[in-house]
Amino acid sequence: MTALTDTTSGSQPSERIVDVELTDEMEGSFLEYAYSVIYSRALPDARDGLKPVQRRIIYQMSQMGLTPEKGHVKSARVVGDVMGKLHPHGDSAIYDALVRLAQPFSMRVPMVDGHGNFGSLDDGPAAARYTEARLRPEAMAMVRDLGEDVVDFVPNYDNQLLQPSVLPSAFPNLLVNGASGIAVGMATNMAPHNMGEVIDAACHLIDNPDASLDDLMGFVPGPDLPSGGTVVGLDGIREAYETGKGSFKTRATVSIESVGPRKTGLVVTELPYLVGPERVIEKIKDAVNAKKLVGISDVTDLTDRHHGLRLVIGVKSGFDPAVLLQELYRLTPLEESFSINSVALVEGQPHTLGLRELLQVYVAHRIQVVTRRSVHRLAQRKARLHLVEGLLIAILDIDEVIQVIRASDDSKTAGLRLREVFDLSEEQTEYILELRLRRLTKFSRIELETERDELVAEISALEALLADPALVRASVKSELTETRDAYDTPRRTILSGATPSAPRVAQAPENLEISDSPCEVLVSASGLAGRREISEDAAAPTKRSPHDALLARLTTRVRGSLGAITSQGVLHTFTPMDLPILDARAPKLSGGTALKSYLGLSPADGVILAVVTLEEGPTIALGTKRGVVKRVSLSDLPERPQHSLLSLKDGDTVVGAAIAPDDHHLVWVTSAGALLNFPANLVRPQGLPAAGMQGVTVPEDHAVITMAAVDRERAIVVTLSGSTEVLPGTESARAKRTPLTEFPVKGRATSGVRAHTFLKGEDVLVGAFVGYQPLAIGPRGQAVALPEETSKRDASGALLEGSVSSLGEQRS
Repeated sequence: MTALTDTTSGSQPSERIVDVELTDEMEGSFLEYAYSVIYSRALPDARDGLKPVQRRIIYQMSQMGLTPEKGHVKSARVVGDVMGKLHPHGDSAIYDALVRLAQPFSMRVPMVDGHGNFGSLDDGPAAARYTEARLRPEAMAMVRDLGEDVVDFVPNYDNQLLQPSVLPSAFPNLLVNGASGIAVGMATNMAPHNMGEVIDAACHLIDNPDASLDDLMGFVPGPDLPSGGTVVGLDGIREAYETGKGSFKTRATVSIESVGPRKTGLVVTELPYLVGPERVIEKIKDAVNAKKLVGISDVTDLTDRHHGLRLVIGVKSGFDPAVLLQELYRLTPLEESFSINSVALVEGQPHTLGLRELLQVYVAHRIQVVTRRSVHRLAQRKARLHLVEGLLIAILDIDEVIQVIRASDDSKTAGLRLREVFDLSEEQTEYILELRLRRLTKFSRIELETERDELVAEISALEALLADPALVRASVKSELTETRDAYDTPRRTILSGATPSAPRVAQAPENLEISDSPCEVLVSASGLAGRREISEDAAAPTKRSPHDALLARLTTRVRGSLGAITSQGVLHTFTPMDLPILDARAPKLSGGTALKSYLGLSPADGVILAVVTLEEGPTIALGTKRGVVKRVSLSDLPERPQHSLLSLKDGDTVVGAAIAPDDHHLVWVTSAGALLNFPANLVRPQGLPAAGMQGVTVPEDHAVITMAAVDRERAIVVTLSGSTEVLPGTESARAKRTPLTEFPVKGRATSGVRAHTFLKGEDVLVGAFVGYQPLAIGPRGQAVALPEETSKRDASGALLEGSVSSLGEQRS
């Protein structure tokens, strides 16, 4: 029932009861509510892409003069003005809309320049009294030309003020920034896009009104999300562009990196749209606690304002990071689905629109804006021309005009007489009567004539524009192009045509572990290390770059045991399973990691001289710069990460380390230009605490520059001569290549034989190599050609074309 009040004249107010069916009342009230929510709250207008509250915020801020060149004002002041003048709802709803307009992770092109804490994906913003705001240049483009009658204005809620029913919108905001909202019986959810791509598509549609969806998708291949990431699978996007409904998957941007000594991690630098790092961390913890996810050691959020998002997921030793990443995609928000439902208001009615329809509505809106603006400008210029022509008439006969005015009793009479005498209109007469004396100059007349000519030209251009729809469309296209040039940004989201894998059955933990397959470990002379699988393709000979000098090349297993020997005589054990996987066909060790960092070594730990396998317990020979030698067996080593192999005296360091079986020769090269080689079996293996024995006699003021253990019949000796008066690496050296068999075998603890004859200006060997395939590397990583021909053992060598910074084994 409904109670109506009867206010008949001369009687007291009385109530009149009218019976109304409950279903009719509920239906009518619900429809009114539903229409109000749909039209006035939840759905954006297809023309400017804004909901009413967003439109009112941008319009009111422009009216307040909060332009980009002005200072920020308190957000509470903006909220108060919007609420009091245009939007009679709660301040929290208005502030929430203002905050979203300022968030770069929510909007592809933010409209508000926020100062203060405007929140994050995991935390809300500060209160309105603490934050400040002003408009961004892109928002000014949304309200540009608003004062030129380009859109209709409607009364506000109390009929005291006027507000625009839609903004001119210099770019397709609905596609650029997307929208989301829940109405009554319907909802909208639209993805953001790249401004440049959308404007190019709109320009193409202007030139080709019959363009197909495929033509437009050539310009707009897919969404461009504020957070970046990767869109996986494009079928759902095309369906959404065609029908207005579809879905696609977005994946985080993740790289596999070394995040600490002997530790590999998954580093997340971009997340799916509207997914925060705390949500990802929580889901990972839940999956680990529920035993659904194994192989993760820790999760660290290193995100900050200076470096952006950085979420480090530690991988336990023995687990394959690539396989683990696939599980993270399946079980956590690192992969999210986005459902597109393109519902927007067209002429006040909700419609589901595809890409072509959205662009058509926007282009039609801009054509209307340009047309109405041109009509308004034409009327203004005609009115101004009318006044200028009247003023010119008055200036030409200014003396008579003054006489007429002075002879009149009042201004009304003066106006009537002026109209009669000079045949002027009422508007021209009023303008002349308000004329200031300073306008009565010759220069002022010239200005008026110039203005008249300009107005005539502008009126002619505007009339031509309004008479030709093609010129209107060309003007719309030109303005869109200018907007694109001013505000376009590079694409952030990568589009991948690969179809995302279907949900899989939860895998057993062992399936995530790295298999113990054969592999090859490569360590470059510059200290980079990596592994690659051994397969038929990898074993096939391929052309290699000569710029890749190797310190070690070992065949082992993924879970094998390796040891790195440093110049401090310390053996650091490790397994290659967490080393980065190299491309089998790559000419260089691209993608490798610094072995010192992988092992957690500091500068005080010295340099890495050799890397050896430990499975078969090899016998290692170490040589120091003072000529001390020691052979030690590495069988039955205790389970420790490091072992001291040699007790060094003060000032002494290891200069060479290699596997030295009894059938090999130990070869020493000193800076004095001498070489000594003798059978390795002359040095008996000793225990770990031993200090070794004398291997070579070194002259005073000289030192051993290299020691190697090689097969004497195949080895090559390369020596580089130089001067102590020149800084190493600043001058080309002389190099000599000689087979090791040219050098006689001597006894241990002797000084050896001459290995290089110094020329004038030379007094020292600056480098030496004893191995099988020598390779010289320059200071910039370039290869330096060594002499191809062999020389006598005491020859002086040939001058190189460049300086040499290191010598190593060539990668075959």
